[in-house]
Amino acid sequence: MSTVGFIHMIFGIVALVAGTAVLFLRKGTRWHRTLGHLYLTNMLALNISALFIYRLYGSFGPFHWLALMSLLTLVAGMVPVFTRRPKGRWLELHASFINGSYVGLVAATAAEITSRIPGTEESFGLVVGGTSLLVMVIGGMLIQRFTPASVRRTPNRFHHAR
Repeated sequence: MSTVGFIHMIFGIVALVAGTAVLFLRKGTRWHRTLGHLYLTNMLALNISALFIYRLYGSFGPFHWLALMSLLTLVAGMVPVFTRRPKGRWLELHASFINGSYVGLVAATAAEITSRIPGTEESFGLVVGGTSLLVMVIGGMLIQRFTPASVRRTPNRFHHAR
């Protein structure tokens, strides 16, 4: 494994741990914000480091596009926090995009793990695509099911800020 690959892996592990903790913490607390910042910075570093890994294709490939999409998802999840816009919906947008970012991270991790199972080399695209799709569908369903309740449980001072 290259140095960039190793650093990329460390950022991913920290983001997974921090993201999992944030998912289960009460929203709006100091711990939520602290671990959320840890998740955000590691996701930014993870995606930026992904843009420097060319071992698989030798040039800019599909995983680089996914890293850019992940960066956009992070930005889309954080802009509402900083602007408190759109009024009355910013918290739901933040939760939906950040949860989507986390599901993408879990999907990428699951795809990375399953693609390393001996005997899957010949069907790399199918294994990675199938694993990612399965995680994204289940994750999307969980986001739709639990995000509204999570937003409702967030302290009121965050709902109507500004």
